[in-house]
Amino acid sequence: MQPPAAPRRPTVLEQHGDERVDDWYWLRDKDDPEVIAHLEAENAYTAEQTEHTRPLEHALFDEIKARILETDLSVPAPWGGYWYYTRTVEGLQYPIHCRRSGAEDGPEQVLLDENELAGDADFFAIGAFSVSPDHRLLAYSTDFDGDEVFTLRFRDLDSGEDLGDEIPGASYGATWALDNTTVFYTVLNDAKRPWRVYRHNLGVPADSDVLVHQEDDEAFYVGIGRSRSDEWLVLSMQSMVTSEARVLPAHEPHGEFRMVEPRRHGVEYDVDQHGDRFLIVTNDEAENFRLVEAPLATPGREHWTDVLPHRPDVKLDGVDAFAHHLALYERADAVRRLRIMDTETGEIHAVEQPEAVSTASGGTNLEYDTDVLRFGYTSLVTPSSVFDYEVRTRARTLKKQQPVLGGYDPTEYVTERLWATADDGERVPISIVRRADVALDGSAPALLYGYGSYEASRDPAFSSIRLSLLDRGFVYAIAHIRGGGEMGRRWYENGKFLHKRNTFTDFIAAAETLVEREYTTPERLVARGGSAGGLLMGAVANLRPDLFRAMVAEVPFVDVLTTILDESLPLTVIEWDEWGNPNQREFYDYIKSYSPYDNVRAVDYPRILATAGLNDPRVSYWEPAKWVQKLRVTKTDDHPVLLKVEMGAGHMGPSGRYDAWKDEAFVLAFVLDAVGITA
Repeated sequence: MQPPAAPRRPTVLEQHGDERVDDWYWLRDKDDPEVIAHLEAENAYTAEQTEHTRPLEHALFDEIKARILETDLSVPAPWGGYWYYTRTVEGLQYPIHCRRSGAEDGPEQVLLDENELAGDADFFAIGAFSVSPDHRLLAYSTDFDGDEVFTLRFRDLDSGEDLGDEIPGASYGATWALDNTTVFYTVLNDAKRPWRVYRHNLGVPADSDVLVHQEDDEAFYVGIGRSRSDEWLVLSMQSMVTSEARVLPAHEPHGEFRMVEPRRHGVEYDVDQHGDRFLIVTNDEAENFRLVEAPLATPGREHWTDVLPHRPDVKLDGVDAFAHHLALYERADAVRRLRIMDTETGEIHAVEQPEAVSTASGGTNLEYDTDVLRFGYTSLVTPSSVFDYEVRTRARTLKKQQPVLGGYDPTEYVTERLWATADDGERVPISIVRRADVALDGSAPALLYGYGSYEASRDPAFSSIRLSLLDRGFVYAIAHIRGGGEMGRRWYENGKFLHKRNTFTDFIAAAETLVEREYTTPERLVARGGSAGGLLMGAVANLRPDLFRAMVAEVPFVDVLTTILDESLPLTVIEWDEWGNPNQREFYDYIKSYSPYDNVRAVDYPRILATAGLNDPRVSYWEPAKWVQKLRVTKTDDHPVLLKVEMGAGHMGPSGRYDAWKDEAFVLAFVLDAVGITA
């Protein structure tokens, strides 16, 4: 079977006097039956080309499922006399949201069964799940297409029946005021940007909802939430690099929001309330952020005083405020750690992390006045663990560790940290896991994962699914490359705008280090990344196609220049604060120099698997569809280039857990087959 060939229909794109000819621009029109037919042909071709790996794929799915406790529940979290949790049931795709009253082992009440809501839909996702302060009502929203546009509804938790209120076109989230009848929510504009905040009163038609704020600056999106104390509503406006917040007492939902500090380009801040003060995490005069406080009545910058000053070697990621302590989430040396501050004495202590390469994170903490902090801990060999930490005595109680069925023994695996040297001398951290008995003589296959954008950190965490690679002798590595946030704000700044190429060369340096240290060879090395990490895959494939046996590019952002020149597309203008505005010649030329689609070359490429979602609002399906076409007609090898399109889903792929496991089994079968492992 020959790969599907979309006919060339040259379209001339002109900017800055520069003409680009795009032969597959027409694939953007998903209302064109010929486009849908082409995508279905791509799926048929991919199915035919991977038919020989179907037994391996089925075996991998069985392995994945066999390691997971399918009927399970989260650790119940206390709040207001109830214990809230979710549980899963063997054979069901989605979680069930529940609570118990009085005690952790009290009678169960099912609040929302996602399986009942989903029915036989191909896709289903929840965008809001918010219980009212008096615990009597639930605001929840649903998406059946994967386009991240939700319908908001309300449920009476005493009767289990939905109220008549229904709000279409909502974005993520819903926030209750303390009167238990007023809810704030956000809606999207045509560019899929959350731009309006509305106030809804139960029982009032949605078309009568009050517009609280409209954000006309296309670089900003809006959100709303309550402080951890529940006493304040916080309305936030955020671009990639700038923040603004307004506040309102949560018991006065019909009042006017009051400004904290007007937006100033490049200044970010996040607001919470603690007693008679606001706590503000900001990068104002603090590259790696600092913690300041301000009086409730006068929260502006002129009244900010340091609580935790700036530290050039430690990034303050965030703060959770409780009645008697603060939880401080920090990054240093590519490790996310947790420290506790006593708000009465100011004393700070670290929560111990027994492994050098590990991750601490916040847990489900629903109550404000408590001396017990729930937090998560994991590493590449330690399954995700939930602890309750007594902040005064520093005693910790393991509430749950992710079960791994089938006799997993963490002592049989090794996790470690390597450092690669980038082209400019920068040291790039690499987190690694492998079986202890894997020989480091270059014979092992390896998978190198990367992302490197939006200051998002890919912290080392356990995955039972990954064991299917490790137990077949794979080395698994995460390249913590510039553009991410693992090494602080400077790490991010040096991997964006006119420094974006550092992201790609850092990843190449990490791959070369794995080869030089004999963890693997280019003939045994596979690369993987998704979304902006898919851009990474495309750029690296153009720069060093000889360094990898295969690549997996999931929902890849590969047609960068065309996409962020088009202001009608979702989120484009917001993206200019990440990539640069290509309407300016300097950014246009720079983006064009690395945009994967624009730089496909007539050389040998690795084997490539690309994925897409037809309803994806973040990376349009046509980006990988066009990229695959251009690769096939340009490259000089006969390696397969495959495209798998989810015809009823979006950016996150299949929504049900069994469907997601099947999808992962398909990807892992491609990876294993690429390096010659078929059993």
